[in-house]
Amino acid sequence: MFRLGYNTNGLAHHRLLEAFTLLAELGYEGVAVTPDVGELDPLAPRPAFVRELRTAAEHQGLELAIETGARFVLDPRRKHRPSLLEDSAADRERRVDFYRRSIDLASGLGAGIVSIWSGSAPTPVSGDAPDVETDRVQPLWDRLVGGLLPVLDHARDHGVRIAFEPEPGMFVERPAGYLELVRRLGSRGSELGLTLDVGHLLVTKDLPVGAMIRSLAPRLVHVHLDDIRGGVHEHRPFGEGDLDLREVLRALKDVHYGGMAAVELSRDSHRGAQAAADAIRALRSAT
Repeated sequence: MFRLGYNTNGLAHHRLLEAFTLLAELGYEGVAVTPDVGELDPLAPRPAFVRELRTAAEHQGLELAIETGARFVLDPRRKHRPSLLEDSAADRERRVDFYRRSIDLASGLGAGIVSIWSGSAPTPVSGDAPDVETDRVQPLWDRLVGGLLPVLDHARDHGVRIAFEPEPGMFVERPAGYLELVRRLGSRGSELGLTLDVGHLLVTKDLPVGAMIRSLAPRLVHVHLDDIRGGVHEHRPFGEGDLDLREVLRALKDVHYGGMAAVELSRDSHRGAQAAADAIRALRSAT
């Protein structure tokens, strides 16, 4: 049975230790930790604090995963940059280094998953759009594969699994792009798991959601839960959009998914405690 979790990007105004306690008391069994500037800076984590977080999670029975979606952790002016697709090799290496540090942090916390994505190219383009020009995106695919290989090496050395998330608006937007990336990685493709955000499927129109979960089940190692309304990429609380939550949970059970399914409401930190309580109540009602 999968474990219900909550992403700390939706509790940005909470101290992490207090967030862990809050979520455990609400009944969550996992925390998807988004390290960010401040208390748990992924570029300069405090070893004693990492140990304290790990001990707290173990004491409260919380499984941990690491999310790498902090907005301005590498560049104070450009959201989610640099990416693995930059023109500059030095900039691409900064993202690789960030992922290595995230893997180190996961190892220290006892988290088995680090979730990542492609990021955007300097000139935004979708690598998996049906009508994309191959010549235009081939160099970007090469950069992405080249950047992922050392990340996979580092993860393997530390016993951590890399989970790749298709993200609307980025180079790899949809499950088809993830599968293409696996193909391009060749023999290393089996090391790249899938983070599936069920709300994103409503944005990219990869439907029905339940059927997508079933078809992707062999690759699935991490799940994000959120609602979407009208195909607009804005994460919403359950019931405010078009997601059939019962269908999602039924499909996850049917495929015997055993990882974490973490609620992701990054726009709701201003009401984080209430949002987390509302979310688990909706999840329980939908089971």
